[in-house]
Amino acid sequence: MRKWTMLFLLAGALLMSGCLDGKQKEAGDREQDVRQENKKYSYTFPLTGKRTNEPPTRRAAAVVINNHPQARPQTGLAAADIVYEVPVEGNITRFLAIYQSEQPETVGPVRSARDYFIDLTKGYNGLFIAHGYSPEARERLLSGEIDELNGIQYDGKVFKRDPSRKAPHNSYVDFDKMYKKAEERGYSIEGMPDRLHFLNTITDAGQKAAAIHVNYSSQPAFQAEYKYSPSKKRYERFVGGEQQLDRETKEPLSASNVFIIEADQRVMDSEGRLEIDLFSGGNAYLLQNGAVHNVEWSNVDGRILPFKEGTLVGFVKGKTWINIIPASQGLSKMVVLENN
Repeated sequence: MRKWTMLFLLAGALLMSGCLDGKQKEAGDREQDVRQENKKYSYTFPLTGKRTNEPPTRRAAAVVINNHPQARPQTGLAAADIVYEVPVEGNITRFLAIYQSEQPETVGPVRSARDYFIDLTKGYNGLFIAHGYSPEARERLLSGEIDELNGIQYDGKVFKRDPSRKAPHNSYVDFDKMYKKAEERGYSIEGMPDRLHFLNTITDAGQKAAAIHVNYSSQPAFQAEYKYSPSKKRYERFVGGEQQLDRETKEPLSASNVFIIEADQRVMDSEGRLEIDLFSGGNAYLLQNGAVHNVEWSNVDGRILPFKEGTLVGFVKGKTWINIIPASQGLSKMVVLENN
């Protein structure tokens, strides 16, 4: 009996050793891949963590993009490093798309500015692009607070109209003309933003999440969903049950990180425009690699970043979508998780 017991213990030890060796080998393979990538490429894009051979010196551009159903599918949205989805008046949402690692030819439809889009852009020292503005945003933009180009001044020059769509869903910004006009106005087009904090290795810690629903509105057209693709290791975006694709490239809109935060909001005028508190912090979900993490968000030098017990949480290398929802409704009412 003792002999059989010893054999079982030995077999168990060998099995455990094999499992540990397998995990250690997998971790070692990941580290070797990182080392090989570092040897192959000399530079890193600051907002995606991806490697490149060319120094990524280009200044970021932040574009306010229309999300009305008549503005879909959008052009150039899949190329953005970071996309914020934020409520605006009328119980709908609008995007602020930040470009640095990729420079699409055309982006749009471009829509009008709000105060909070300016605040978010300043966190990346970005060139701010919009077509139109609220009274509060107009005052800030015309004061010279931020480097900006607006379709009100440059319609038909930097901005072009798509005749197949009706205003205000038909204004597009030409990126080459945008940077040329920025230089003419004395704006710098160099000076990449500070680098975000990225994870060197990806862990599976956290509750599994095959999909997540963000219900901005009772209207299906503003009920966003992210579905995780294990093969691509990204969350693909759907709205109203339909997958969102880039209008020109047909590329699916997707992200390696989906960061959902709750922020206090209030109606500030008779038009229903909103004031959104992007500075006080609060509860958040961070989805990465098929898992959801309960975190908090804080505003650090104008950037909305995830923290856990006071420690900054790294992003997975790749693109990031940040959804800002009303704190009055909260994560539990606005967000539905589907587990694996």
